[in-house]
Amino acid sequence: MLNRIFSMPKPIIGMIHLKPLPGSPNYDPAVYDIKKIIDFAVEEAKILEDAGLNGLQIENYWDEPFLKGEKIGYETCTAMTAAASAVAQNVNIPVGINVHMNGGKAAMAIACATGAKWIRVFEFVSAYISYTGLTEGIGGELSRYRSMLGAKDIQMFCDANVKHGSHYIVHDRSVNELAYDAQEQGADGIIITGFSTGIAPTKEKVVEARKNIKVPVLLGSGINIQNAEELLSVSDGAIIGSAFKTDGDMKKMVNDQKARDFMRKVENMR
Repeated sequence: MLNRIFSMPKPIIGMIHLKPLPGSPNYDPAVYDIKKIIDFAVEEAKILEDAGLNGLQIENYWDEPFLKGEKIGYETCTAMTAAASAVAQNVNIPVGINVHMNGGKAAMAIACATGAKWIRVFEFVSAYISYTGLTEGIGGELSRYRSMLGAKDIQMFCDANVKHGSHYIVHDRSVNELAYDAQEQGADGIIITGFSTGIAPTKEKVVEARKNIKVPVLLGSGINIQNAEELLSVSDGAIIGSAFKTDGDMKKMVNDQKARDFMRKVENMR
């Protein structure tokens, strides 16, 4: 499946963190109106493509505090559709969508409208406590929605033991069991993370997660030039955001040289 999307082993997906969108508490049209938001996203996308990235994932990173999936508004979907369309039209690498928090149906609708190839789903099966409280699996509803849209070619990359939350309510289930559940319920890929943005999972966690897993296993947080060789050796690719930011500051533009240096190392591993 990854080969169909990316045409290469161990694809590296760069993050496009959209500035606060209309309707979110931090949206300020005097600083970033929708045109500036889109222009910033397109500029980052071009930098990452030129640096050799294999794909891009667009998300409403700065729409905090987040809403639960079913409460995400039309304004968020339309703004993300506009941004994702502009990015897709200005690069030649595949694009995916992630909508906080666990907004799988919103992401699927945006992907359909923009030609995106995948969506990210934080909680496909089971449940955990996220920023927005109890966050339950949406796999059954989302899979039916994808079918209704005739969008079976849009892949669902689903987290197991996702970052930014407590999994104590399922603490009797290992990360491998959670990953296996997601696979058995229809996930097209599994994402493994550390406990927060910029924190990588351990090699041992990735190895444990992928036992008896037949779908691709991607890294979802904390991958950088120092740990890339170790972690990519036990995974099928990675989604990377903070490691490419100028000065490590999530609010700044991605850094061309950081991205190029990272991709040079990855090419030597392939």
